[in-house]
Amino acid sequence: MENIKIAIAGIGNCASSLIQGLDYYRDKTETDAIGLMHWTIGGYQPSDIEVVAAFDIDKRKVGKDISEAIFAEPNCTDVFCPDIPVKGVKVTMGSILDGVSEHMTDYEDKYKFITSDENESTKDDVVQVLKESGAEMLLNFMPVGSEKAARFYADCALEAGIGFINNMPVFIASNPEWAQKFEEKNLPIIGDDIKAQLGATITHRTLADLFSKRGVKLEKTYQLNTGGNTDFLNMLNRSRLSSKKTSKTEAVQSVLKDRLDDENIHVGPSDYVPWQKDNKICFLRMEGKLFGDVPMNIELRLSVEDSPNSAGVVIDAIRCCKLALERDTGGVLYSPASYFMKHPPKQYNDDEAFLMTNDFIEGNRDN
Repeated sequence: MENIKIAIAGIGNCASSLIQGLDYYRDKTETDAIGLMHWTIGGYQPSDIEVVAAFDIDKRKVGKDISEAIFAEPNCTDVFCPDIPVKGVKVTMGSILDGVSEHMTDYEDKYKFITSDENESTKDDVVQVLKESGAEMLLNFMPVGSEKAARFYADCALEAGIGFINNMPVFIASNPEWAQKFEEKNLPIIGDDIKAQLGATITHRTLADLFSKRGVKLEKTYQLNTGGNTDFLNMLNRSRLSSKKTSKTEAVQSVLKDRLDDENIHVGPSDYVPWQKDNKICFLRMEGKLFGDVPMNIELRLSVEDSPNSAGVVIDAIRCCKLALERDTGGVLYSPASYFMKHPPKQYNDDEAFLMTNDFIEGNRDN
C-alpha cells in the first residue's frame, strides 16, 4: 500500500504534534501503542501517513524543512519525538489574509507570529504546489478567527481536486454552500473544529449526556479555559471568538434533553497565561437538580497538553478521508465528522457517533 499523502496549512503546535506522532508510532505495535483510538483504519497505520506539502507565513518556518519548522517559535507544545529525520519537504509561504491578529504586535517575538518577507502565495500558487506534491487531502490548521484564510485553503483544495479536513472553527463542512461544492466535485470533507481526544469539550459533553441519561436536570454550566499557546493569545482578540464559542457551546447543547437559555451556559476560552505554553486548563462547573428537586453540582479541573490531544483524532480523520477517496465517496463524511469534530453538519451523541464511525470504517455506511 502506498502512503497517504497529506498537505498541511499552518505549521503550528497541532501540526507539530501530528508530525511528531507519525514518527513516534513508526516503531510501535498495536499492543504497545498508547493514545490511538484505532491502530489501523483500512489497513493504514499512523506511520503510513506522509506530509508532502506544507504552508505557513512565519519567517522562522517558511523555507525550512518541516522536520525543523515544527520546532520553531512560537510553537511551544510538548516535544515527545525530538529526532525527526529530514523529510525533504520545505514549508511554502502561504497567504496571510486574516491569519494574524493585529493585537499580537504588543507581545514578544517568542509568543507571536512574525510574517515572512517572501511573496505571499496566490490561489494558483497553492494549487500548483498541491498538484505537484501529489497531496490527496489538505488539512486546515489556521488560527482561530481566520475566516478568510480558512475559506481560501478550502477553495484551493477544491481547485486541486483533493479532500479537505477542517480542524478549526470556521464553518466549512457545516455550511451548506461549501458542503455542496465538495459534493459537486465528489471530494470528501470532514469538519468543523477538531474535538480533542480527551479534552474540555468531550468531557463536558459526556457529563451533560450523563445528566440527561440519569434524569438530572442541568440548569447552569460553564467551561472556562486558559492556556499559553498562540491560539489562546490569538483569542484575546474577542472579535475572533464568535465561531469558536458557537462551536464549543453547540457541542454541549446538542447532547442536552432541553437546551439551556444563553444566560445559563458559558463555554469558551477565558484567558492567556504565557507560562502554561501548550497546556490547557479547564475549569468546569455544572449545576442541576436531582430527585425531589434537590440541588447538586459538579466542579472539575482538567489539565491537558492541547495539541497532542488533537493529533490522535486527526490521524483517524486522515485515514477516514483516505477511505472515502478509495471508495469514490465525496461530500461531507457525516459519521467521522460527528465523532471527530465539535461542530459537524449533523450532531449525534458520542456513543452513536462512535458506532457510526466504526460502521463507516468497516464499509457499512457510505458517509
